[in-house]
Amino acid sequence: MKNRPKTTIALLFVGGLFVLWLILAFLPRPQGYEGDNPFRRHEGGPPHIIAHAGGNMEFPDNTLEAYYNAYHVDPDVIMETDVAMTEDGVIVLTHDLTFDRKTDLVEAPVSETKYEDLMADEVNFAFENEIDENGFNTSGTFTPYETYDGRSVTPQDVEYPEGVEPRHEEIFLATTLEELITTFPDNYMIVEMKQGGEIGREAVDAILELMEDLDDEYDTFERITLASFHRDIYDYYLEQRAEAHPELLFSPQEDAIREFYILHWPRLTLFFDEPVSSFQVPPSEGNINLATRAFINAANRHNIAVHYWTINEEEIMRELVELGADGILTDRPTLLKEVIADYYGETD
Repeated sequence: MKNRPKTTIALLFVGGLFVLWLILAFLPRPQGYEGDNPFRRHEGGPPHIIAHAGGNMEFPDNTLEAYYNAYHVDPDVIMETDVAMTEDGVIVLTHDLTFDRKTDLVEAPVSETKYEDLMADEVNFAFENEIDENGFNTSGTFTPYETYDGRSVTPQDVEYPEGVEPRHEEIFLATTLEELITTFPDNYMIVEMKQGGEIGREAVDAILELMEDLDDEYDTFERITLASFHRDIYDYYLEQRAEAHPELLFSPQEDAIREFYILHWPRLTLFFDEPVSSFQVPPSEGNINLATRAFINAANRHNIAVHYWTINEEEIMRELVELGADGILTDRPTLLKEVIADYYGETD
């Protein structure tokens, strides 16, 4: 009998914690994006088709021609690209920090190569060379690009909009971020900064200056979200948003995604207040499954879109469509378009 008061106190304490948890679990969430988030799928509608580097199993990645192909597949496609800054200060589309994998240049860091030389020499971005851990083609062997089904392609194989002619008959020329923005004035874009450190921050400054210059005509701050795997660049996005560009859209670096994932299990994402518009995540990371309705719903409660990368298998595409993913990044936009059309019973 003497233990009853202690038991009662313990039960009251546990009950109080439970009530507190209920309150916290169902309170409104901080909104990562204020208003109608264009990077989320429409209620009841299909996920966005997001052309990863333009769809680099159908045309050479990060070339204007690849994005024309993706646009032909779906005029509403979200265009994902990787960028870095050249020696002469131009933001070009490139996944790597060297040009060795995608061209016949050797030992050519992006930051030490001039864009004007890439164009003057008509460097062809249609290779798939082996590179070492430093990004260099040490073998000097050049492997021409082929599609997922082993075909060679040229810029003339693209289905261009009426009135548009190929930039070059045979060569996939270097492409700038400015070209991408101005060529597709109505498409939303995900732009990933590949450089980090001081040069990465300088490149971000150049991107923001470009977006400012083009904003009046191309609504750049409304339709472009920035991304980076570099923590220092993500911190710089936060700094720029707080101090100069409150309208800046960006997705978080993996530290913030990890924090959100941990908080979503006990339904305590109330404490997540990163001002981000979207998550770009793989379906799984190690033993962690990110492709769940609970994760998507938790993010959506913050008005944050969830996009999965990089999905080229039909079965996984179907699973993510069924889950309600907001977007799917793919190297094969044509296949994803077919999967979505089949799922929703759409016909041309």
